[in-house]
Amino acid sequence: MMKYAAAAAALTTAIIATGFACAQDPKNVSGSIEVDGSSTVYPLTTAIDEDFRAAGSKVKVNVGSSGTGGGFKRFATGDIDISNASRPIKKEEAEAAKKAGVEFIEIPVAYDGLSIVVNKKNTFIDYITMDDLRMIFRAGNPAKSWKDVRPNWPDQPIKIFSPGTDSGTFDYFKEEVVGKEGKIRSDLEASEDDNVLVSGVAGNEFAIGFFGYSYYVANKDKIRIVKVDAGKGAIEPTPQTIEDGTYAPFSRPLFIYVNKKSAARPEVKAFVDFYLKNVSGLTEELGFVKLPDDILGRASKNWAASKTGTQYLNAAGEKVSGPLSKVYN
Repeated sequence: MMKYAAAAAALTTAIIATGFACAQDPKNVSGSIEVDGSSTVYPLTTAIDEDFRAAGSKVKVNVGSSGTGGGFKRFATGDIDISNASRPIKKEEAEAAKKAGVEFIEIPVAYDGLSIVVNKKNTFIDYITMDDLRMIFRAGNPAKSWKDVRPNWPDQPIKIFSPGTDSGTFDYFKEEVVGKEGKIRSDLEASEDDNVLVSGVAGNEFAIGFFGYSYYVANKDKIRIVKVDAGKGAIEPTPQTIEDGTYAPFSRPLFIYVNKKSAARPEVKAFVDFYLKNVSGLTEELGFVKLPDDILGRASKNWAASKTGTQYLNAAGEKVSGPLSKVYN
């Protein structure tokens, strides 16, 4: 019991240090909040909203899922208060926001593993390499049948299900597989709704698709996940391999971006306070991977201090890459 008491005391200390002790009480606020963006982050934010209302909040939180790119387009014009994102904000998106006078607070909320999935009846794929993925997804003479990828795979047409081009998951996948300047083939079924992608893969024996790990966890009875070999052996995405980065290159952090002007409103402050205080308890339940306590602590301090701007672009506007432990301050 002493062990658990010490742990609880340490957690209380951490909560006080990050500013949660003076968090806005959900019961004392009302109003509305507009949220849009990543379909990957959507179930996490909606779950937070459900718990927020269960805690007595009368705030109406309208959560859309137009994709990370779609969310940032609305965010940059001041049309929404919070943008869910499955990747860091891009240079051109940050510049558009700045031009419109929108300052933002960047907050990581969880880890995710972009997951490659196939039909349950697919028994010929044990693992897939990055070269295999390039052959399947790149534009310009891509593989038409599975036999084109590997000679021992069946001579059956490949049916591809992909997030739409406004999706941060699509952006992340494209850059890792075909490069920033590369292009993804256009003859695929695309949707910003990950549930549509799940149904597509589940309904076609020779289908392949990709989306966030949480959607796989929620639908593992319908689809099968594929190990990825990026040069260091075949690795399956799991909470451990996603958090420690061994599931490379598809481990990634997820974010919410908060308009600084909106953050001054009591209902937005209360919602984000509640989000940061409760997100760790929801991540694993929903199939995400929770942030380490030190990263969540940094995020909470940055939120309390209204620290604006992104950690993923340097002073020259160049992209900064790396694990949260090294990039996010």
